[in-house]
Formats: sequence, structure tokens, C-alpha cells
Amino acid sequence: MTSTEDAVLLDIQHGIASIRFNRPRNLNAISPELAESFLQGCRQIHQDSRCRAVVISGEGRAFMAGGDLSRFYQDFERAADTAEAMIAPMNEALSILASLPMPVLASLHGPVAGAGMSIALACDLAVAAHDVQFSFGYTQVGTSPDLGISMMLPRIVGLRRAMNIALLEDRISADQAMELGLVNWVVPKEDLAQATDAILARLASGPTIAYGKTKLLMGAAFNRQFESQLTEELSAFRACASTDDFIAGVTAFIEKRSSARFSGT
Repeated sequence: MTSTEDAVLLDIQHGIASIRFNRPRNLNAISPELAESFLQGCRQIHQDSRCRAVVISGEGRAFMAGGDLSRFYQDFERAADTAEAMIAPMNEALSILASLPMPVLASLHGPVAGAGMSIALACDLAVAAHDVQFSFGYTQVGTSPDLGISMMLPRIVGLRRAMNIALLEDRISADQAMELGLVNWVVPKEDLAQATDAILARLASGPTIAYGKTKLLMGAAFNRQFESQLTEELSAFRACASTDDFIAGVTAFIEKRSSARFSGT
């Protein structure tokens, strides 16, 4: 395992890139150093052609408990600059993740609060341990949201529910998160690593280019007119039709084999 800095661990093996927040004593709260490390890790993944799936997780007893508020408490006069140092690199990192031509999975446990919730919702899929506790967190400390949650939360749960979560700050259990669509799977805490690995194995052995095209099409669907979306779908299908994975998939279907072996090319 390599480290882009101690605050974030990056590991790339067998087509799977693992980003792990590594400030367990601070519940992985975002510091400027963690933000920069996260950005460097995302840049490295973006440049690595071996990657076919990405997973984001947290060390210790939390996925992430938001931003490191102690940094603001140390010097309130520089609060705006501190926010910039934390948020700007995270914004760039999340933009990279959104544009990656491969699926990104969040593996969640313990507190998922504030920016941690934002990051979880920015991923394409999420698996959660049963001890997960989501918390919007922002209005509790007198600030507005960041890292894209003001876009993703209404998209996932609807505007009314998003406003309720944001303004009333009720904690959300794993089961409630499943009902709301905040996560795709809920598993016992002791099974989280195994469940995560099983999902990643499926993603990393799938048709990577088709996954990437699907991800980009769905991500942009809310911002396009129907006719434009049809045009983009045609363009994406044409690109997929020239891949080895398309040949493998169609051949397996016609020959009535149970599954195709995709190479990601």
C-alpha cells in the first residue's frame, strides 16, 4: 500500500483502486492536508489505465465525520480561508471521480456526517454497515452545505425530503438510508469488508467502457433535454459497439452462454 500522505491511503491492485481516509483519531475529519492528499489520489487514479473500479472507505470507527472544525476554532478570523483550503481541493477531487470512466463505490461504516455524507452521495454506489449513522451536519454548525450534497441529496430523495434532512438534522440509520435510496446495500458490520470486495469484484470484471458511458449519461441526464440525451445515447452506443467487450457480450448471448468474459477494452 502506498500513501499520497498519511491522511489518505491509496492502493491499486488487480484493477481496483482503493482510497482510504486515514485520520482515525479525528474520525477522518477533513483537514487541508487530507483534502490535498485526496485530490492527489484521485489524480493518480485518473491517470492509471489499469483501474476498472474505485472504492472509498475510512479507517477507524467512522467513514468521515465532516470537516475538522478544530481548524476553524483555532482562528475564526481566517475561517473563510480555512474553508477554501479544505473545500477547493475536495471539489476538484470529486469532479475527477464524477468524470472517471469507471464506477466508484462508497464503503460506509459508523458516522457519515457533513462532508462525509456529501462524499458518500457523490459516489455511484454505496454499501453500508448496519452501524452507519448519516447526519447532514452543516446547519448544526451554522453553515450551508458543500461538496455537491445540495445537488445530490434532492436528486436521490426528492426536494421535500432533502429539505427535511437539511433543516431538521435528524440522524438517519442504515435501514432508513436504504429506504431513502442513500445506499444500495446494508450488511452486518462484520460483513462489510467481504460485501465490499464482492461488489468490487463484479464491477472490476464488467464491461468497463460501457459502465463509464452509462455513468456519464445518467449523471448528465438531469441537465439535458430529451432530444439531446437521445443523441448522446446514440454516440455512446456507437463507441461501445467498437469495443472487445461488446463483441464478447453479444457472442455470449447469441451462443447462449451464461456470461461473457469482459476485458474492459
